[in-house]
Formats: sequence, structure tokens, C-alpha cells
Amino acid sequence: MNRTTATLAAVLLPAACALAQDDADRSVSLAEAFFIQRNGRTGGLEFFGTLIIWVLIAASAASVALLVKRARENKRDAFVSPATADECAKLLESGEIDRAVRRAEQDGSDLAKMLAAAMPELDESHEGALRALDLAADASSSARLRRVEPLNIIGGVAPMLGLFGTVYGMILAFREIVAAGGTPDPVGLAAGIGTALTTTFWGLIVAIPALIGFGVLRNAIDAYTADAEKAAENVLSHYNADDE
Repeated sequence: MNRTTATLAAVLLPAACALAQDDADRSVSLAEAFFIQRNGRTGGLEFFGTLIIWVLIAASAASVALLVKRARENKRDAFVSPATADECAKLLESGEIDRAVRRAEQDGSDLAKMLAAAMPELDESHEGALRALDLAADASSSARLRRVEPLNIIGGVAPMLGLFGTVYGMILAFREIVAAGGTPDPVGLAAGIGTALTTTFWGLIVAIPALIGFGVLRNAIDAYTADAEKAAENVLSHYNADDE
């Protein structure tokens, strides 16, 4: 029994090791295919296809970093400051416009910027203050939207770059067919198709999060700007010119 077990182990162990090594090689090859493209004939590096992939990977990293940064910049607290609104409202109730303006200028929120632009106009007319408020709100919203616009650009360009890689990969595949006289080597043909599919994959990986992030941030900016403008209008309503 012991001899039989030893014999089976001697036969099966090398085979199991070989299968494990083969599975490891396949895993490495599959992982490599997403990052490095190789020439189907020589096995060497396919420089242009690999370059497109790594440009898209770099764009993906830049997109994620930008998305995180802009998400932090566009939280609701950056738009509306309740403490500043309350203090400015109290100062306006007592007719102290200059002090209210100075208080608003100490705050960096969008609400404070709107109030700082609108309150000096209260001496002239409430309508003029509201016009100044609208202009300040538009300027603030536009500035924030410009800062998130690169996400939209990346989301639009990445699929086009992926499509460029797709076309390039298909050119490689058809060139292989022509070079082989209509009976191409499957390995060489698969290399071109692999380049086409991999670049398309990375183009979508970059574009989808970038466009989703841009849409979410744009909607948040619009909503929070509207909230800040409404809060600013409420603050301005506390001023009564007759109280001066």
C-alpha cells in the first residue's frame, strides 16, 4: 500500500506542478494583456498599442484624482454658510450694511460672495441688490462648472482614443491576413484583435466614471448654488431702508 501511494505521488506530483505552472503562466499572460500588447509573430512589444493603453490608464488616474478633489470642493458647506447668513441678517436688521459686508468678506462660501456683491446695492434699491446677487450667483456657478469641465473633456476624449486603438488593432489584424495570403496564423491575428478590444476596454473604463462624476457634480453645483441664492435673498429681505 505504501509503495503504491509513493508511486502515485511520484507520478502525479510532477503533473500537478506542471498544471499549476501552466495556470500561473496563463494568469500572468491574461493580466499582461490588459497592460502590454505584443507582436503576434515575434512576441516583442507592440509599442503603439501599448502606448495607447498607458495613455488611457494615465487619463483614468487623473480623472479619479480630479473627481475626488472637485467632490471635496463642492460640498454643500462650501456654498451655504448658515452662521454667516444669520450674522449678516442681524446686521442688516439694524441697518449696518458696511459691517455686514465686512462680515461676508471674511467667509469664502458662495453665499458670502453673493451677499458681499449685493448688500452694497441696498442703499440704492432692493431690486439693484437682487440683480447684483443674480450676477454673483451666475459668476460663482460658472467658475465652479469650469473647474469640473475637464471631467467632461476626459469622458468625451477617452472613448475616441479607445476607438483609435480599435481601428489600429483591426489594421494589424487585416495586415496579418494579407501577409499570410489569406490563411493567417491565429496567434498573429489574435494579437491585432486583442489590441483593438483592450484599447476599447480602457477607453470605456476611463469615460464612464468621468462622465458620471461630471453629471453628479454639475447637478450638485446647480442645486447648491440655487440654495445659496435663495438663502442670500432671505438675508437681504431683513434690510429695511426706513430703519436707517
